[in-house]
Amino acid sequence: MTAQHPHFDPTMVTWFKASYSSGDQNCLESARVPHVVPVRDSKLSLHQGPVILFGPHAWTRFITSVQGQDLPSA
Repeated sequence: MTAQHPHFDPTMVTWFKASYSSGDQNCLESARVPHVVPVRDSKLSLHQGPVILFGPHAWTRFITSVQGQDLPSA
């Protein structure tokens, strides 16, 4: 299921890979969109996989947690 947002069309944005990507297909991609941060799996095409839309505050908290390794272990 692709996230629904009235102003977001995943086929109309430029996706870019995370700066820490290793060059293989195991990467996250994001796009610059006002008011949301869309994220997808780079292995899947636009029509195959989901797009997760984060609010800017939630995305900042996620990145801060990952960088500080504050996420709980599985």
